[in-house]
Amino acid sequence: MSPRTPQVPRDAVHHPLFARFYARFSVQADLKGGIAAHREALLAGLSGRVIEIGAGNGLNFAHYPGTVSEVVAIEPERHLRQLATDAAVRAGVPVDVAPGTAEALPVKSEAFDAAVASLVLCTVRDVPRALQELHRVLRPGGELRFFEHGRAPGRAMATAQRGLDLTVWPLLFGGCHTARDPVAAIEAAGFEAVTYRRLVIPEKGPRLPSSYCVLGSARRPLG
Repeated sequence: MSPRTPQVPRDAVHHPLFARFYARFSVQADLKGGIAAHREALLAGLSGRVIEIGAGNGLNFAHYPGTVSEVVAIEPERHLRQLATDAAVRAGVPVDVAPGTAEALPVKSEAFDAAVASLVLCTVRDVPRALQELHRVLRPGGELRFFEHGRAPGRAMATAQRGLDLTVWPLLFGGCHTARDPVAAIEAAGFEAVTYRRLVIPEKGPRLPSSYCVLGSARRPLG
């Protein structure tokens, strides 16, 4: 593919009420729900230039190892992007926060050593296109790290998830869909060496439609 730099609206995604709710909820989930430890595992061992899609309020930034030379963090929602910009100032590695959508990343092809998708594939409008974009911007052999929630393994909860996705859940939670299968989508996008482990968050207490997660990695093929 030839290098290109797509142009996207600065506010292609606008969820002002949900953004403010998420900004508060996500901090509490990191502290009390154990998500901070999963962020640490997600980013461990990364190096070089990294692109992160759907950076939200920047909670990943504190967990990037010092071997990362630069993070380009894409966030389409204005309020969350401002919070991410504030978090970038406190990060231990250089972080550049920019507007954009996962389906049209405003960066050149094959420009990054690694890509990070963290609790974002549930919300993008076009998952295959977003993963094609990550494939495009990674160098051959580059690594995709992912931490996503999706379809439950049990039939009853999976059925409930599909029903919620067709009705109230996306409206209440900023376009989130709980019944997507991120691992299958990553494999279908042409990534290889896909490895992952399943998580339930929180580990204790009631199971929610969004409790079923995967944490793993994949690579863009060398050829």
